[in-house]
Amino acid sequence: MPRRLIGITANDTPGVLQRVSGLFSRRGYNIESITVGPSEKEGRSRMVVAARGDDAVIRQMRSQLLKLIDVLEVVPLEEKPCVSRELMLVKLRMDPAKRSEIQSLADTFRCSVVDVGLDSMIVQVVGDADKNDAFLQLIRPYGLLELTRTGETAMNRGG
Repeated sequence: MPRRLIGITANDTPGVLQRVSGLFSRRGYNIESITVGPSEKEGRSRMVVAARGDDAVIRQMRSQLLKLIDVLEVVPLEEKPCVSRELMLVKLRMDPAKRSEIQSLADTFRCSVVDVGLDSMIVQVVGDADKNDAFLQLIRPYGLLELTRTGETAMNRGG
């Protein structure tokens, strides 16, 4: 099933995130990532949920989400052109002999080295999930020590 992004606008109240995630769980759908933060309107939050499902599943989830208390809007983001980004921090074992190779890969992917220690380095990667996955696949052989990802956040292009 394709990976889909769903934008949810909700009142910023206690329990709304739990109700949203609980709905996915009750329906047997896995949330691959979820980002939540304040929106442009006071008292409202915006969530972006990444989950797998075909058009019928997404329509069903949209319908069910709109029935939840405090959920105001549900938009399948990929119905229109959208921009999505994810932040990933990757801690790598740093063999001094391989440092220039790692730096070259980071430069190719427009990543930033944000920390360098005696035996490790942390690379910051910002991009869509596919770009981040590609970087991760190439960098793994150098010695992946730790990884953290924010999950995708997204919005539709235009007005």
